[in-house]
Amino acid sequence: VDVFQAWCGPCKPVVNLFQKIRSEVGSNLLHFAVAEVDSIDALEKYRGQCEPVFLFYTGGELVAVVRGADAPLLRKTILKHL
Repeated sequence: VDVFQAWCGPCKPVVNLFQKIRSEVGSNLLHFAVAEVDSIDALEKYRGQCEPVFLFYTGGELVAVVRGADAPLLRKTILKHL
């Protein structure tokens, strides 16, 4: 989940990275979503930050958090949790 604030917007370059990885591993294994922190109370702790935050869930459980648009780290985190 790409967690963003309305004034900053979702991290568009990372969408391409997720799409590339999704096509490599299969569309059934990887799902990408965006969530605006100002409209979701459960994401309140991520408000006020100027860097993108990516939350990784497996089986409904939060398994990793990556701060910043670090493509190699995002790729490594995705593949580790698949």
